[in-house]
Amino acid sequence: MAESEAISAERAVSLQQAELARLIAQYAATDGVHQTAIAPLNVVRMSQPSVPTHSLHKPALCIIAQGQKRAMLADEVYVYNSASYLVVSVDLPVSGQVTQASPELPYLCMRLDLDPKEIGELIMATERRAKKNDSPARGMFVSKATTSLLDAVLRLMQLLAAPQDIPVLAPLAMREILYRLLQEEQGGMLQQIAMSDSQAQHVVKAIELIKRDYRLPLRIENLAREANMSSSSLHHHFKAVTAMTPLQYQKQLRLQEARRLLFAEVGDAATAGHLVGYESPSQFSREYNRMFGAPPARDAARLRSVGQATVSAV
Repeated sequence: MAESEAISAERAVSLQQAELARLIAQYAATDGVHQTAIAPLNVVRMSQPSVPTHSLHKPALCIIAQGQKRAMLADEVYVYNSASYLVVSVDLPVSGQVTQASPELPYLCMRLDLDPKEIGELIMATERRAKKNDSPARGMFVSKATTSLLDAVLRLMQLLAAPQDIPVLAPLAMREILYRLLQEEQGGMLQQIAMSDSQAQHVVKAIELIKRDYRLPLRIENLAREANMSSSSLHHHFKAVTAMTPLQYQKQLRLQEARRLLFAEVGDAATAGHLVGYESPSQFSREYNRMFGAPPARDAARLRSVGQATVSAV
């Protein structure tokens, strides 16, 4: 009986994903990222596998309806497809690469930006609450797609055909999506991010401070004090959430911003390195090469030649 129910659930998810693919294709007729009439909702289409793209990923739910993608956070690899979904709960420097796509079966994905304030409001209405002192989990995870979550996502996508209903019904559909995410087995991290004075909230504060001052030398003691943590606690919990130390996080932000500047042809490599906080051009070139696989000038020329304008600013 249990096996029969599992097969039935997989069949239901498959049918829902087919409908989601149809809707995404309708609003993403060409390759690229497309903004929809629902502000937090974007749809993506890719007709061929991509090269790794680096960006600062904002909190979001990403569901692939067709194709497959690989995301990397530090040294960790996350692979997801139409049988799963990815959640990013804090701002994380990641790289993403579409690994399965073709003109006949393009990669189709929807991304819904998440608002921690809305999550906090929902937590007040649920009985399952993470404890403030719980050790925070990773700020990015992949989970198995469920019929209840996909049902809510489909209702949100279907609203795009009825613009007059979006102001009233879209907030309700997005609220249900958040509710479903919170009920999933890995929903605890989302709860921690939205809870005041949780360890995860202190990490979020530290992330905001690093983003604000990423060009300046990072003083761990000062960062810990402003985030209301001890230096050892900051290091432990920051790495638990982001898979990297605060210094490694800052380096990723600096290098991603330098890459954006070089792509936009804002000066040469030395200028870009200086603008993001590097005092040593040789250190900048060495770390840039290690992260992106080529020296700054060569990498920027390659990006411009393929028209890869998706390098995100900090």
